[in-house]
Amino acid sequence: MNTIIDEADYGPLAQLIGTWAGSKGLDDAPGANAKPDKTAFTDEMVFTTSGPAGNAKEQSLVSIKYHHVVRKLESGAIFHDQTGHWIYEKSTNIIMHSLSIPRAVCLLAGGELQQSNGESIFNVAAEAGSQTYGIVQSPFMLEKAKTKAFKMSLSVKGDELNYYETMSLHIYGKDFEHTDKSTLFRVK
Repeated sequence: MNTIIDEADYGPLAQLIGTWAGSKGLDDAPGANAKPDKTAFTDEMVFTTSGPAGNAKEQSLVSIKYHHVVRKLESGAIFHDQTGHWIYEKSTNIIMHSLSIPRAVCLLAGGELQQSNGESIFNVAAEAGSQTYGIVQSPFMLEKAKTKAFKMSLSVKGDELNYYETMSLHIYGKDFEHTDKSTLFRVK
């Protein structure tokens, strides 16, 4: 695993490289009984370089890959595992976020970077049916737990990372906003 910044200019993504851990996360998920299921969690994110990439000799991108593991605070049991990439295009200031979860859901979200007072804020969104920033899911998920939209705001300043994300779902016969939020600190 490469944890050293290579010769590529990762721009604002360079701030993310390393290992982050937090113990104050909150998952607000839909419950089968029509009431929200709130779960406190710990989480760890590991970001590593994945290098520059060019598209059609016209687009220059850099990306970092990540692995995010979430555990229930009370038992330590893993209840969410996610992998993906954060991608940056310097010429347009566009940020893209691809992710995959082992419930057979993948997405590509896009947005723009905001920077102020040493803080970088990555705001991205995706919507089912979009030809650009969209969501792909298995037939089962489309029928039983359809993800309709995704929004995430991730901010980093120094050794503190905060995120807030919302997945708009249609599950158990109704629409529900599934949210996760956490604060993590750089540990390596």
